[in-house]
Amino acid sequence: KSNSFCTLLVRFYHSTMATPKKVSRKSTKSTSQSKKAGLVFPVGRVGSQLRKGRYAPRVSKGASVFLTACLEYLTSEVLEVAAKAVIQRNKGKRITPRALTLAVRHDADLGALLKDVTLSRGGVVPKVEKALDKKKKSGKKSKKSSATPKV
Repeated sequence: KSNSFCTLLVRFYHSTMATPKKVSRKSTKSTSQSKKAGLVFPVGRVGSQLRKGRYAPRVSKGASVFLTACLEYLTSEVLEVAAKAVIQRNKGKRITPRALTLAVRHDADLGALLKDVTLSRGGVVPKVEKALDKKKKSGKKSKKSSATPKV
């Protein structure tokens, strides 16, 4: 056993050198793209739908995050308007398809965006044409009853 400087250096180097088998990785939980972006809607699923849809040859990660954020914002706006409409009409605490339809149609921006959309079980906005309204009776009395008899 020679304890030369080179031998000691090689032993020390090999004992401290980390090989892939010896290195213990700290197990960290993976964070989803939605969590990283601060969104509730699934960014990964929207991204995979973009890729499967073949809308473009290549789709970046930023595109799926942006589209997911837009979808989440629009959904929150529609639900907010519908919730306000339900509360104002004292119709309970449940948002129905009818409440969604009425809320969207009465809002100018959402109505323009969703003008060609038909919501299932939503019905239509009640509207009566002016031509179909009942005509008001005039307050004039007939000539016979109002005329004074001549003597």
